[in-house]
Amino acid sequence: MTLLATRQLESYYGDFQVLFGVDFDIAAGEVVALIGANGAGKSTFLKTICGVLGARRDAVTLEGQPVGGLPPVEIVRRGIAMVPEGRRLFSSLSAEENLLMGACARREGPWTLDAIYRLFPLLAEKRRAPAATLSGGQQQMVAIGRALMSNPRLLLCDELSLGLAPIVVKQIYDALPAICDGGMTVVIVEQDVATAQRVSSRLYCLQEGRVTLTGASRVLTREQISQAYFGV
Repeated sequence: MTLLATRQLESYYGDFQVLFGVDFDIAAGEVVALIGANGAGKSTFLKTICGVLGARRDAVTLEGQPVGGLPPVEIVRRGIAMVPEGRRLFSSLSAEENLLMGACARREGPWTLDAIYRLFPLLAEKRRAPAATLSGGQQQMVAIGRALMSNPRLLLCDELSLGLAPIVVKQIYDALPAICDGGMTVVIVEQDVATAQRVSSRLYCLQEGRVTLTGASRVLTREQISQAYFGV
């Protein structure tokens, strides 16, 4: 069953158009990766789904219901949460206080503080530490945990590996199966194409705000991806 779909989705920063007629589907329980060069429109796509940027109401549907352009708080209440690029934590709050911010939507579900600490045991040790004192990897764990605390149906992850050491990136992605065990649906924006293919069932490639390739992650060839990615 299709959980989220976009049809002819357009998005703008003022008068500057970034997305041009993007069609996208993700089924419940699916993990889909979104790749593309810097400036291709990947983060804009996630921000538009989340209501940070405007869209036609019928250009984004959640379980068939139009949600395009709804305020971000309403999008969260309906079950969509984002792990933003750069983490965007409240630096003056502790790790645990940042996690609790994610529970403001008051959605019922399995993700509680205890569940987050089982997923990322290191955060239990750092729960009282100010977010600003955490390492990049620990901050990313808090950002993921904060999004999960809203008990979303759809989790949007923007550049989880950005600025992190390879061993830390592995730790982050090693948690993905546990996140998905309960049927979580996940969209992952990832610069590392090999990682994107490895962790997803399907893949979309954006170039200059348009979908240039989509297909099963393990079937698409390096040549197909390179052509879609660079347009050559």
